[in-house]
Amino acid sequence: MTETEFERLATATLARFAETLERNLGDAAEVDFQGGILTIVLDRGGTYVINRHTPNRQIWLSSPRSGASHYGFDAARAAWIDTRSGRALADVLAEELGEVASGPLDLG
Repeated sequence: MTETEFERLATATLARFAETLERNLGDAAEVDFQGGILTIVLDRGGTYVINRHTPNRQIWLSSPRSGASHYGFDAARAAWIDTRSGRALADVLAEELGEVASGPLDLG
């Protein structure tokens, strides 16, 4: 994947996540997407930071619940997949943030 392709795909993914989370988290969190960094500050405490890491062609997640993880794009699965656990980023966020959402989260 070229740098341009990565930037386009990663930005589109993070923008989609931001839109979905803003709609579904309501007053439970503040969602901000600027400069390629998605920040989610939970009202009950804790901050998620999700950003592009262009040199490695990965999206990095810092979670107050699961810690730090790195996700590479798997074209066969059409998803960002954790380099260690094999879990999809959308699934991890849906599970963790679903606890404070107004209903089930679908970030896929």
